[in-house]
Amino acid sequence: MKNPISNSIRAIVIGSWIIGLVWFENRRALRSVHRNKLRRDVRNLVIATPAGAVIQALEMPIALKLAETTQKRMGGILPWLHLPRVVATALGILLLDYTLYWWHYMTHRVPALWRFHQVHHLDQEMDATTALRFHFGEITISVAFRAAQIAAIGASPMTVAVWQVFLLLCILFHHSNVNLPLAFERVLVRILVTPRLHGIHHSIAPEEVNSNWSSGLTIWDWLHATLRTEVPQATVTLGVSEFAGASEITALEALAVPFQIAGHLPVFDGAPVRQSPDALS
Repeated sequence: MKNPISNSIRAIVIGSWIIGLVWFENRRALRSVHRNKLRRDVRNLVIATPAGAVIQALEMPIALKLAETTQKRMGGILPWLHLPRVVATALGILLLDYTLYWWHYMTHRVPALWRFHQVHHLDQEMDATTALRFHFGEITISVAFRAAQIAAIGASPMTVAVWQVFLLLCILFHHSNVNLPLAFERVLVRILVTPRLHGIHHSIAPEEVNSNWSSGLTIWDWLHATLRTEVPQATVTLGVSEFAGASEITALEALAVPFQIAGHLPVFDGAPVRQSPDALS
């Protein structure tokens, strides 16, 4: 099925967003850059390339076709509510965002999923290219979950298409190395995941990486008491604990990690935490 949002519109929106983030990263960096940025960017893009191919060849066609079929057969929750189109689209985006919270949770709690997801966390510095650094194996496995999301929710093709763009813009933003004015970010984080908030999630500390699971809206972390803000950005060590302090891992080595190293799940006691956005620093 053809994407309801044209390729040119998506390219303009996403391309402009990336250019803007890179511009701000070069002028207002949140975290100090200690490694060769060009080498990191190339490495992350090499890792991202097969994952992107899976998205284009598998995830997007299946998601859109399933959304079309579900709508025709009145499957899922939304078609039965008979809501106005705009309301149904908004609710569909909310439900897709919420169920993605649980997928992210699973990638940290299910050993087989963590094997692949840890490749994303192996980046020892963090910027917009980290948002693209996903293993093709994780993306392939996630197609089944994406199908379940769409079938259960009954999201329309337009809802799926809008959500896909919204999600990509969000993950590019909150992985970016952009230093927003603190007062502004403390307001924004009440709605959206921000760079400081997601930086905490990329910490090697178990109690920090096991928090801030949301990908778009922060309300899900608030509702499930997994919102952690009281961690100064300067104290966060990015990466995976087993690889802390190690030399940079090449793209090919990173792609091989899931098939060679199981990795230890970053488990902690799971104590609920719902910290104030005003504590973000």
